[in-house]
Amino acid sequence: MNLGNCPRCGKLFANNFRDICPSCIKDIEKEYEKCLEYLRQEKLATIQEVHEATGVSVKQITKFIKEGRITVANNPNMMYPCEVCGVLIRENNMCDSCRTRLTRDLTAAVREEGGAKQAHDDRNHSGAYGAVDKFRNQ
Repeated sequence: MNLGNCPRCGKLFANNFRDICPSCIKDIEKEYEKCLEYLRQEKLATIQEVHEATGVSVKQITKFIKEGRITVANNPNMMYPCEVCGVLIRENNMCDSCRTRLTRDLTAAVREEGGAKQAHDDRNHSGAYGAVDKFRNQ
């Protein structure tokens, strides 16, 4: 039997399919029901309004949205913060701006790596030894 500490409350418990203890699972389900009940009454509520009305953390509400338990389609003002910059978004983990910047930075890093590798290969194959290596490879 695998034992572990619940990351939410710290209690020792037998690990199950979810990595939190049974009492925290019940608490999370109660929080979910609170959010759902509030959103049934207030379809135009924002994530901050749901947090203030129910006492459920914004982080937990965001988790419900990402798990697909709370749909943004039925709640047009329900948005959560971008994980990088904090601007409110309706899908994914990052806003378009942060995703574009990440893509640009990764592309630049790949180009730099490719250029550095080419320069390294050029240095290793220059001179007499480089000529010998060229004949061996043919």
